[in-house]
Amino acid sequence: MPPALDRIRVGSAPDSWGVWFPDDPRQVPWDRFLDEVAEAGYEWIELGPYGYLPTDPARLTDEVGRRGLRVSAGTIFCGLHRGPTEWDATREQVGRVAALTRAMGAKHLVVIPSFWRDDRTAEILEPPELTGEQWSHLTTGMERLGREVKEGYGLDIVVHPHADTHIDTEEHVERFLDATDSDLVNLCLDTGHYAYCGGDSVKLIETYGERIGYLHLKQVDPEILADVRAQGVPFGPAVQRGVMCEPPSGVPELGPVLTAAQELGVELFAIVEQDMYPCEPDRPLPIAVRTRRFLRSCGA
Repeated sequence: MPPALDRIRVGSAPDSWGVWFPDDPRQVPWDRFLDEVAEAGYEWIELGPYGYLPTDPARLTDEVGRRGLRVSAGTIFCGLHRGPTEWDATREQVGRVAALTRAMGAKHLVVIPSFWRDDRTAEILEPPELTGEQWSHLTTGMERLGREVKEGYGLDIVVHPHADTHIDTEEHVERFLDATDSDLVNLCLDTGHYAYCGGDSVKLIETYGERIGYLHLKQVDPEILADVRAQGVPFGPAVQRGVMCEPPSGVPELGPVLTAAQELGVELFAIVEQDMYPCEPDRPLPIAVRTRRFLRSCGA
């Protein structure tokens, strides 16, 4: 029997049901997501894109509570590398999402850097590499965001390295961590995105363990990934090709990742995400059930 991972709190998210946007006809309705995530055996969920789930705290509290669910985090996107001009738009978004996250009793705000190419059209929006000045804007902006979110809402921000953003590869992730204050900014390690960009999740946990504040569990199909890299395929179309796959058929192995996280000696959320936008509405639930069974076999 694997060791009990008693510090790991497993959940899932709208992303595992093919939800990327607040409203999209190709996505399952929010009430079906809540019904099915509970049926699959999960207790914790994320809010997903703001506006997908009900945004009235009383209504959402009732909807998740009667299904035996609880909320672990909200999510925002921001482009703080662009400098002070980006701050007002970021603050407005944060205010909405952080208030709902706090009202739901969650303690984390997952922060995803803005994409340098469009995730729907693959249009190049910005250079994939930041200048030194932009790196400075990014790190100081994230620290400011962390301070304001902590002081204003009692939440901790966890920054999510993501394909087709400026925090993606091992080099970029380590540069970001080395330049930010651990009291204000920590990491949401997404095992799939990190592998997609060539990183080793276990190594990162062992090297920067004190900065790992949250996990997203995800795997990539190595054969599809090799083709995607060779052809320079953007992330959105890569997902449509099935680059993010059902555990345990991909990489990284999640058992060693969870064991390394357990050994940090702190409680961590490990939220399952399998990017598969768009997908047939009947596809997510069976995958979610099998994935939950697999994680139990790992001790989670």
